[in-house]
Amino acid sequence: MLKRPVPTLDHLVTMTDDVGMVQHAARDVPNRSTGYCTDDIARAFMVALRASEFERDRERAQRLAEVYLSFLHDAQLPDGTFHNFMGYDRHWLDDVGTPDSIGRAIWGLGFGMRYAPRESWRRLCGEMLDRALPNVPDLGHARAFAYAGLGLSHACIARGSTDRGIARALEGLIEEFKARHREHSDPQWDWFEPVMTYDNARLCEVLLRAGSALGDDAAVNLGMRTLRFYESIVFEHGMFVPIGNAGWYPRGGQRARYGQQPLEAASLVDVELFAETLDDALKLPGVRHAHLAEVALDWFSGRNTRNVDMVIGGGCRDGLEELGLNVNMGAESTLAYLSSAFALAERPRALRLSSA
Repeated sequence: MLKRPVPTLDHLVTMTDDVGMVQHAARDVPNRSTGYCTDDIARAFMVALRASEFERDRERAQRLAEVYLSFLHDAQLPDGTFHNFMGYDRHWLDDVGTPDSIGRAIWGLGFGMRYAPRESWRRLCGEMLDRALPNVPDLGHARAFAYAGLGLSHACIARGSTDRGIARALEGLIEEFKARHREHSDPQWDWFEPVMTYDNARLCEVLLRAGSALGDDAAVNLGMRTLRFYESIVFEHGMFVPIGNAGWYPRGGQRARYGQQPLEAASLVDVELFAETLDDALKLPGVRHAHLAEVALDWFSGRNTRNVDMVIGGGCRDGLEELGLNVNMGAESTLAYLSSAFALAERPRALRLSSA
């Protein structure tokens, strides 16, 4: 794999104040009127923890992580669910968040249980995840289930298989995805839904991670198989071309090529790197997965259908549209880039794989 430089946190710092990360930007300037959201701050927490592995950024990354964890703690409701939207005036704007935002909050907490550098943070993440756990079966949506499952997979490893509550929740999520696959797949459509929409690779990743955490070979095999199907759609002549949000990709129809969103590249980087670790464990050649992760990351730096660089100073443009580039650099796009760049930054192989 290529050796890549450690990305800068400059834009992440610009977008973050003492409350959290501002949701949107006007070009590279925080758009305060859009406030904050749990959806983004859960992802920002994970990015900050990844960044804290590197000596150059450790101090400010840990300071950012502390701000983000404090936001998540404030966002959690007594029943274990979460608010999502907060105004710039620090007032919550909703009664309860969306299923995706609750799933992402659980993802961030499980990641924190495994990787937070302070024991106090790991304990707090665990306490919050325990409160959220009873809500997982009610999330209802495939991606919300996937996000929660990713967090629970990390939590399962952090606590060990003796935590039957987490293990049972993961088993239920695996069965949910197996059932969705049985309902919607056919010989030409090896997938979980009748339409491919956003963050598609996460549906494969949750089966790989949950199956690996629980020793469920059938889940891992299904994750690998559906990942190969997804790869057959989004790689064209050695280039990553994510499914666009202007129409998505319905089974039997035409796939949309625009607008392309940065989170698609980030999810593919993550799943390919984790698939590489599974190949390593089985002593199979993982070069193919490593290469595809590199190709997905290259989407950010101009190897895309518009040949444009999406990244400036650690910030990422919000999308690649049919008529041009969305020049704003909001939270979701910036975090997608940073997550991928830190995952593939130059560091010892053992450290890179241990953070998968």
